[in-house]
Amino acid sequence: MIDSKKGVFVLVSAPSGGGKNAIIRGLLSRFPDAVQLVTTTTREKRPGEKEGVDYYYISKQAFQEKKDADAFVEYNEYAGNWYGTQWEHLNAALGQYSIVFSQAEVHGKRHLDDLGIPHIAIFLLPENLDILRKRIEERGGTTEESIKERLETAKAEIAASNGYDLRIVNKDGYIEDTITDIVSYLDTEHGLTVHIDKK
Repeated sequence: MIDSKKGVFVLVSAPSGGGKNAIIRGLLSRFPDAVQLVTTTTREKRPGEKEGVDYYYISKQAFQEKKDADAFVEYNEYAGNWYGTQWEHLNAALGQYSIVFSQAEVHGKRHLDDLGIPHIAIFLLPENLDILRKRIEERGGTTEESIKERLETAKAEIAASNGYDLRIVNKDGYIEDTITDIVSYLDTEHGLTVHIDKK
């Protein structure tokens, strides 16, 4: 269970290629006491990714052992790999920071709802599926079959996102506008104070 009197848990979801990490990085620059929660995955590292920074990378067997031990707040299988949030990492982050940003899919949000874990949920919508396809293709490392699978999953995720606190279109090439709108929402609706850089 959540063991913290300090932090606010902010969940950011989007279809594959929807810009979750880029948006969270931008949000971190706007809030003075925030952190991105590092989640756990069984997928292989992509070029430039680092252990304990982008994800904790473990084997499928180790992931299953953690599932059996109830070590995860939420977890989900996506494109043949498992992703999850570990209790120990979430509690440690909430105990140290005022805002903890994390990414998870719609199934992960359902787990949080089912467990009664307080959180603010934000869903990043693509302008359309053609632009989402382009983003997925540009990331590389995907086949035509996997791209089609991800787009079908994206349709289902978008349809299931109605229960989120904020649904916002992340327009291609306008990421700063998206970040600014989310910051305004968090500040106005939830009282999360922004950090203004002095230039």
